[in-house]
Amino acid sequence: MPELMDPRLRKQVIEYLSKKGYNRTEAMLRNESATQDAEGRPLTSRVEDNGGSKYGKGLELTRVWIEGNLDIYKPELRRLLWPLFVYSFLNVVSEYYIQEAGNFFNAFKGYFEDEHPDDLRLLQPIGLPEHVTDSEIAKIYRGNKYRLRLSSVAFFNLIQFLESNDKLGGSVMVMILQTYMNIVTVERAADESHSLARMLGRAKEVENFPAEDEGIPGHNAGSANIDRHTTSNILTRLKLGPLPMEQEMLEDVQAELEEEDTKNPPTEGQSSLVQEFERHIKREESEDAPARTDIPLPPSKARDVALEVQKVKENRDRFKIEGRTGGVGPAVSVVMFTFHNTYEGINCIDVSGDNLLIAAGMADHYIQVWSLKGDALESAFPNVPPEASRKLIGHSGPVYAVSFSPGIAGPTQASSGYSQVSSTNPQYLLSCSMDKTIRLWDLEMWTCLVVYKGHDGPVWDIQWGPHGHYFLTGSRDRTARLWSQDQIVYLRLFAGHEQDVDCVAFHPNSAYVFTGSSDKNVRMWQVTNGVPVRLFTGHTGNVTSLACSPTGKILASADDQGTIILWDLGPGKLLKRMRGHGRGGIWSLSWSAESSVIVSGGMDGTVRVWDVAEPGNAAGQGKVIGEGGTGTKIDGGASAAQGSAAAGSKKKGKETVVTPDQISAFPTKKSPVYKVRFTRMNLVVASGAYTP
Repeated sequence: MPELMDPRLRKQVIEYLSKKGYNRTEAMLRNESATQDAEGRPLTSRVEDNGGSKYGKGLELTRVWIEGNLDIYKPELRRLLWPLFVYSFLNVVSEYYIQEAGNFFNAFKGYFEDEHPDDLRLLQPIGLPEHVTDSEIAKIYRGNKYRLRLSSVAFFNLIQFLESNDKLGGSVMVMILQTYMNIVTVERAADESHSLARMLGRAKEVENFPAEDEGIPGHNAGSANIDRHTTSNILTRLKLGPLPMEQEMLEDVQAELEEEDTKNPPTEGQSSLVQEFERHIKREESEDAPARTDIPLPPSKARDVALEVQKVKENRDRFKIEGRTGGVGPAVSVVMFTFHNTYEGINCIDVSGDNLLIAAGMADHYIQVWSLKGDALESAFPNVPPEASRKLIGHSGPVYAVSFSPGIAGPTQASSGYSQVSSTNPQYLLSCSMDKTIRLWDLEMWTCLVVYKGHDGPVWDIQWGPHGHYFLTGSRDRTARLWSQDQIVYLRLFAGHEQDVDCVAFHPNSAYVFTGSSDKNVRMWQVTNGVPVRLFTGHTGNVTSLACSPTGKILASADDQGTIILWDLGPGKLLKRMRGHGRGGIWSLSWSAESSVIVSGGMDGTVRVWDVAEPGNAAGQGKVIGEGGTGTKIDGGASAAQGSAAAGSKKKGKETVVTPDQISAFPTKKSPVYKVRFTRMNLVVASGAYTP
């Protein structure tokens, strides 16, 4: 290494060169001197020469600029900070700046703890270059480009700022943008989500959510193709129409309805049952509906005809919720059934379709069933006396979900038009458990008929199909499985989630199923071949509940961060987000018969009613109220002060945002809501367990 020139000697040399006219050599030596300190050491003129601290300086430079930007650009520019943080941190570790990596992580993690707690927990142990090579989350981020959509104006302003401050850290951030990110720029006129009105609306919102196509997968919105390098926007065409009836069953239902209309003619202004059937219920073959042969079902019986006839009656006589509600009304009624003295022993609850039975799955490995009318439950076995409740014992682990088979409140003998009344009550109950099994229980004999085995971990959720016969399960083994009640081996295996499948749901026509996972994604699968047809991303927490609208066109999904998202299944697009629940999980969702209103219940102890239609002030900021409640109804038009008062005056709760979509909220005393369900008459039935 050459010795450093003494500063005094350097000065004398420069003066000599100047006297002799060696101007070029003099200029070179002066430039060299300008980059050296008093002792002849090189000066650091660029942040890139500052070792591991360059990433922290660059990220802080970018963050300060974003926070000082125009309000309409802040929400989308803030989405840059998380990927810049992750890739900067991984680079600091990879370049062997161990101490600087820890300082960097601790300095910036606080900005992302609310939205990315799981990823932060996985990134924190990374402290050596070997960890970057071995860590799964590091492989995911380093092996794929992070996709982000920005308006062209915001992106160009960002690049101009970083390039003009390249010596202060801008060049480091530009390097990360070029190397690790896929920035998709959009024009306001070409993308409605980046129109001036939408951007002004987002600027007023309290919270900032990711776009549905943001993040690592890099897929097109709604597309189940997770090839990171694909450029195709083609989505699988879906058949979302209702499953057609068997011709013989169709004729039987029409005959029964005609007989009922003859014996009990409709009142003035009321449509006949046959007219109601033809207008709203009748299901025939169409291009938009799956073929009957696609979903094999057992031949219809007298009970199936009775079920369809009763559905027509309830559809005609129901309390109607029609038109765009716009966040005002309707006056939805909720009936709440609360369990006391459970000592946190109840894991799950379900109410039968005929509203006569309620079942609870217990942490003590059994299921207990009660009559909602308080009647004793009889057994089909001779010499077995009726009991106030029935205990179903068989599982060897906590029971995590129960599901009644489809049923409906049937007609009484006096009012029935049938020569022989068939029971329309539920016949079976399904349960799933920590013991990895699913059990089918008979509701007449109160015994276990079948034990289904196939999952490699605890089974978290179970749902009957809308037509019975088939059912769906989700498990910790990251798969969902389709079963039929007459076979002990599963029919389809749906694999693709990266973490537990926490909740499952059927499409109304049984041709598709939905799965929600701890990986924050929702997937839609085709039943006939087990292939994924849609992938929905945008949740910031674990997906805890799913429900498809009766029309079959919209899916509602909820997470443990208190957010409900509506998805348009055809184009695979996010319709809107709805907030109001406190954190801890929205455990149940249900749609009204018209698909115009949603009801939800969760750990915060409230039942909330939501408007599916886009409210007029959707771009505005939602109300901020307190979580929890003391039994006072909160209307959608109430002020923030009223909401806070309804949340309780003794103890100030944690504040949460309520979007304008909320129609009303019904707080309980201290009862987390396990299950909510719209009946076919549009009455809401809810259930929970009191926790003192």
